[in-house]
Amino acid sequence: MATTSTFPTYETIIYDEPRPAVARVTLNRPDKRNAQNMQMTYDLNSAFDYAVRQPHIKIIVLAAVGEHFSGGHDLGGDGNKTWRDFPIVGTWANFDSPGAEGRYAREMEIYLEITERWRNLSKPIIAQVQGKCITGGLMLAWCSDFVVASDDAKFICTSTKMGGTGVEFWAYPWEIGPRRAKLWMLEGELSAQKAEAYGMVNEVVPRAELESFTLDLAERLCKHTTWTLNMTKATVNTAQDAMGRRLSMQHAFAVHQLGHAHRVLVHGAAIDPNTLPDNIRAHFDKRAPMAGDKPKAGAK
Repeated sequence: MATTSTFPTYETIIYDEPRPAVARVTLNRPDKRNAQNMQMTYDLNSAFDYAVRQPHIKIIVLAAVGEHFSGGHDLGGDGNKTWRDFPIVGTWANFDSPGAEGRYAREMEIYLEITERWRNLSKPIIAQVQGKCITGGLMLAWCSDFVVASDDAKFICTSTKMGGTGVEFWAYPWEIGPRRAKLWMLEGELSAQKAEAYGMVNEVVPRAELESFTLDLAERLCKHTTWTLNMTKATVNTAQDAMGRRLSMQHAFAVHQLGHAHRVLVHGAAIDPNTLPDNIRAHFDKRAPMAGDKPKAGAK
């Protein structure tokens, strides 16, 4: 078993092993409400890979520092970093291609396919969710096998407020059913209690008990063999895929990209600026341009 001093370190997350056979991967950008930039995406991927490759680890807990689990994808951009600063882990490339091609390829890599990869890790993941879990944060909860939420948690979809039709890893009807999914996507918010009643959350506990409850659950699950844990996960995931989950996600992703292209033609940007709440607009206006964007007014 690795000691604390030998655990890998990352810029945006913390890796530790708080209980026997339990790895914990903790989002650590509390000043950004744990919004996910590319650095965090690839840090998560590296940490998950590390945990999976440790023979003594049976369960992975996905947690977050601070008041909120995740504010979603960081619309403020990635600073001076580009995709060239990170290893490509999927089967798509040519991210700088013009028009819809570059954006489609890049979002396939950093949103749809990498989240699908996490969903299919051999070892089960427990998401420990507090505060707000917004849009891209939903993808982190959905790729997990179990969700434990604090009683003040809120699951929020802002995609439709940007003129879109949901996140790239489009699991809405698979998580809460089709009619509830439609209403949630359009109205935007679910309480932890409703999310539990709808089947998306396993347990809702007081905020003060969230960490201990999650770790206790992880420790109980570790009483099973790795074979039982891994194969139970794989079998249930396969059953869900046989019902069309993967195919519907591929269609939804294509619609998502068509929406980007549509808004670029109509508004000159991938997100409809006329529908953005002020807090989202502030981040959007400061972000780096993405493939396919028209130049901003006054830009050369």
